[in-house]
Formats: sequence, structure tokens, C-alpha cells
Amino acid sequence: MRTTVGIIGAGPAGLLLARLLHNAGIGSVVLESRDRAYVERRQRAGILEQGTVDVLRAAGAGARMDREGLPHEGIELRFDRRRHRVDFPALTAGRSVMVYAQTEVCKDLIALQTEQGGPLLFEAEALAVEDADGDRPRVRFRHEGREDVLECDYVAGCDGFWGVSRSAVPADRSQIFERTYPFGWLGVLADVPPSHDELVYARHERGFALLSMRSTSVSRLYLQVPDGTDAGDWRDEEIWAELERRFETADGWRLERGPITQKSVTPMRSFVHEPMRHGRLFLAGDAAHIVPPTGAKGLNLAVGDVVTLARALAHERRTGSADLLDAYSETCLRRVWQAERFSYDMTTLLHRHPDATPFEDRLQLARLARITTSRAAETDLAEAYTGFRLD
Repeated sequence: MRTTVGIIGAGPAGLLLARLLHNAGIGSVVLESRDRAYVERRQRAGILEQGTVDVLRAAGAGARMDREGLPHEGIELRFDRRRHRVDFPALTAGRSVMVYAQTEVCKDLIALQTEQGGPLLFEAEALAVEDADGDRPRVRFRHEGREDVLECDYVAGCDGFWGVSRSAVPADRSQIFERTYPFGWLGVLADVPPSHDELVYARHERGFALLSMRSTSVSRLYLQVPDGTDAGDWRDEEIWAELERRFETADGWRLERGPITQKSVTPMRSFVHEPMRHGRLFLAGDAAHIVPPTGAKGLNLAVGDVVTLARALAHERRTGSADLLDAYSETCLRRVWQAERFSYDMTTLLHRHPDATPFEDRLQLARLARITTSRAAETDLAEAYTGFRLD
């Protein structure tokens, strides 16, 4: 099998890249180790930055998002039983975000790819990327019980943190930067309308809590829990009681309860692999970087990566110049490190470290007070939350 761009992974990064390449007249083949049903139901991110929304619309993948997504023009910060709304459009010249689950983005892009794009092979497990630094890289993969080879001009590694792409970069050419956190998120889906029409980020002495949503009838809620927590150890009643404690306000706001349909624990880590390119192999999304979910940056960073790569490939096709391809890693990493910085800041601002001292607790409250009383500090948060430039 032969193509111009071999794409490993049919998450949002790989699928969007395939769509962008199709629109630019560049052929691709997408290999995905899981089946279609799994890809279309795995729960991940739900907040789309302004730039991501704009890209999906321009790519022809925004129709259902615009019908069913929930535009959000701010978030609420809670601490010391007080509430403060951050107004995004007022602080960012009109920018906002969209609540639209990653599962739905993937469904939309899969439908477009199967109807209009190149081959999308499910249950096609990538085994190795070979000759990445040569003129004709190859992807060995297993599909329908036999091994095959995909020959490419370029390979896009969009196969996540545990995929094979990153391992194709020689160790002596790699740098790893990472931090792990001593807590995670216990996340639940509940069949109850959201108790607030925007996301609520709560800092509490017992730990962080987040009120989010998947739709007007389904709430997504999170609790900070110790690292290694088993979601099964938390009874539904305990979860609701703890959420009510952490979201409590002085004005009598109430959290509405409903049946919990799903529980899981998400570990928290920061990770960056440099460089994001080796020869004709380009890493994108979680294959190259991980952020804690506090800043809602993971999916959006992946979009930024593949937009940059698609532009570079189209530029090379149009002009014969590899300048943008050569700059891919450097261009992406500028945005990646800003997202890492913001995600780290939000995480340390709102989560209570298990060994926190009273001094550190006071510093957290001082940082929150600064955001809620300084337009400059509030603007910095709003600009970062609604998204960094996709260039």
C-alpha cells in the first residue's frame, strides 16, 4: 500500500489531519488500532477553543457542532465560598469557547473521511515506523490477521502517548520534560441538567472540583482525589456530598443531583517530547505532549499541531519548499510550552497539594484574589483559556 502521508491514529488529531490534507488535495491513509465503535465512544475532552472551532468550520466539519454544541462566553471561579465570573468576549475582543465532546468531533470527522476522504482502516495496529530518516518511510501494521506495509512520503504519529510513533525517534536525539502530580481527577457523568450554564472551577481546602457538562441534560463533574484512587471505592452518595461541600457558596447556590452513569479516575501529568520531528516522521497530539486537564488544552493542542503540519505539507506541495516542514517542531513547541505553562498554572492555582503548608494555601488565595481584582491578570487567563494562535 502506498500514500503520501501515513497517519497513525484516528483520534481527533489524525482524523482532522486527514480532512485538512484531503481539502488540500494531498493523499493519506489512516491506521487505527481500535474498532470504530470504540473510537466513537471513548470519553475525552469537551472544551474547544475559538481556534479549534474556526478550524472545524473551515474544514467542513462544523455543521453538527454549531447545531448541538454549547457556546460558552466565560467560566466561574469559586473560592472562600465566593463566586467570580470571567467574561471571555469582554477580555479577548470577542473570543469564546465551545462545549462539544471529543467523541462527537471524532464521529463528525469519521463520517467525512469515510464518505469523501482516503482509506481509514480500523483494527489496523501499527507495529513500527521504519526508515523515518530516509526518503521513503514505512509503517508496518497488522490488519485483518496479516501484516502489511504502508509506504509513505511522510508519517504523522497521532497515536497517543502509548503509541509506536515516538519510539521511532532515537533516544540520543530525544529530550523528555515531565512532571507528575500527587493527585488525580475522579470524573463522573450524571443524567442531570448542569447546575450552572458555564463551567465552574472551585478551589476548596478539601481539594479542587469542576462542574462541566456534555449537553443540556448531562453533567460532567470532577473531584480532586489522591493519586492511585480507585473510582469504585466512591459510592454515589459520597461523590455528591463531596461535590456539594466543594462548590458551596455564601449565596445559597444549589448543586442538582441525578443518576451517575459513569465513573473514572484520570491521572495528572505534564509531558513534552522534543523534538516533535525526526526525519519524515512528525509527532502530533498526545504522542508529543500531555497536559493536565485543568486548562482544557489537550485536544486543542493536537488541533494546533495538525493545522501546522497540514499547512507545511500544502506549502511544500505548492512551492517545493520544505521550510515550513523544517520549522514544524519549533513552531509547535512555542505553543505547546505556553499551553504547558497555563495548564500548570491552573493546576497549582486550584488544587491543594497533600503536603501544602498554610503559607502555600494563602498564596493560592492571593493568586485568585489577584485574578478577580486585576483586569490585566484576568485578561491573561481569558486569553490563554480561549486559545493561543494557530501559527
